[in-house]
Amino acid sequence: MFSRRTSGILLHPTSFPGRFGIGDLGEAAYRFIDFLADSWQQVWQILPLGPTGYANSPYLSYSAFAGNPLLINLEWLASEGLLSEEDFANLPNFPEQTVDYDLAIAVKMPLLQKASQNFQRVASAERKAEFQQFCEAHAYWLDDYALFMALKETHKGQSWSQWDRAIAHREPQAIKNWTELLQSQIFYHKYLQAEFFRQWSSLRRYANEKGVQVFGDLPIYVAWDSADVWANRNIFVLDLKTDKPAMMAGVPPDYFSETGQLWGNPTYNWKQLEKTQFKWWIQRVEGMLDYVDIIRIDHFRGFEAFWAVLGGSTTAMKGKWVKAKGDEFFTLLAQELGDLPIVAEDLGVITPEVEALRDRFKLPGMKILHFAFDSDRANPFLPFNFTHRNCVVYTGTHDNNTTVGWFNARSPEDQQRVVDYLGCICPEGIHWSLIRLALSSVANCSIYPLQDLLGLGEEARMNLPGKAEGNWEWRYRFEELTPELRERLKYLTYLYGRAPY
Repeated sequence: MFSRRTSGILLHPTSFPGRFGIGDLGEAAYRFIDFLADSWQQVWQILPLGPTGYANSPYLSYSAFAGNPLLINLEWLASEGLLSEEDFANLPNFPEQTVDYDLAIAVKMPLLQKASQNFQRVASAERKAEFQQFCEAHAYWLDDYALFMALKETHKGQSWSQWDRAIAHREPQAIKNWTELLQSQIFYHKYLQAEFFRQWSSLRRYANEKGVQVFGDLPIYVAWDSADVWANRNIFVLDLKTDKPAMMAGVPPDYFSETGQLWGNPTYNWKQLEKTQFKWWIQRVEGMLDYVDIIRIDHFRGFEAFWAVLGGSTTAMKGKWVKAKGDEFFTLLAQELGDLPIVAEDLGVITPEVEALRDRFKLPGMKILHFAFDSDRANPFLPFNFTHRNCVVYTGTHDNNTTVGWFNARSPEDQQRVVDYLGCICPEGIHWSLIRLALSSVANCSIYPLQDLLGLGEEARMNLPGKAEGNWEWRYRFEELTPELRERLKYLTYLYGRAPY
């Protein structure tokens, strides 16, 4: 996976610039790949690609398999005659550097509906055959997802447990009746997925041809109000009376929150999963490898033991650790895939048992430089304490402040601790000092958010854990990826032995 020293940039596609209020898979995405290749970066890391639900979080998706329709590029559809420039004549004045999700949804979704209708009317026989092939190849998740989304719209956004019991519990006759009734809506959602996959696959091919690997993100948990839970109730721990989570996922108090993080996702019934030979999980990983080259499993420690909080709790403070079946699962997955193209997000409360699971399958872990300066010299995130090269080092992740924001928020004493370690702050600023530190480490791969390359402050933070609204909104401007930035990054990549040539 990382057989030589390499480096890359963390940037979610929603952060691309563009005319439709949210980043998409159009021209800006290809120009970003060019920037990566021209600056000798070989990895593009993204966040989960699924259709977002509550608070626009990519970690709370309506499906673990589907793509986000908001990322579909409308100009591509116009070039094929499914939309026209007239459809774009009265676009609102979108904010340039943030995503207005409500406005983007209000503009894009009706146009995608129109494209879907035009596809049925004017698409060539070849394109329709491609669509049919996609539907057949992905039927194992697509049929449930498309029906789920059609039902959710019909029920005006209600969660699935609020639907009539017959369809909420997937009684065969109810499935048959609703499928017949909602044929047009089901087609629409299948079309969106086929189009997303077509555009994404084109971008991924372009990246791979340029020597860039796509590094995806797989959340260990899925949203309760999702097609996954609705279609696979038996592999989750649900209350049999209410259908809501009987045990919720989260983590105990940690760096990010004094009361822990209560995510609200249902925990897995690992005994039931084991009875199925982990079929759903193996399909999930294999399905994601249709989209990406490398997978980061978020909250990897949950495969060894997970923090379970009683349903209805309001914080994650009172919970318990429950053993999972990670060893059994990864053994079967390795039999299917061979060497696992997986990075373990091994942050938080990590025990020797978690480390043993990670190392047993030779999975790289993560090192975060923002965490390196707040304890003694034994801090495992300090580069001189990296015990092996098989890891990925970050300045910070999507959950961290930007490096400039992080440094500015530190007390003078805490800032001095960083400066003492670095020796000095380089003339270009603290962000380049930490990028240099990541690049110079022994880690096989170093990653930095684009915000750090641009030297942006706290206003460009992607996510603040525990904050319900206002996350996932940052976007950059075309002109910020300057030739000077490209050449500086290219030189440092060469200087620290991470160049591809």
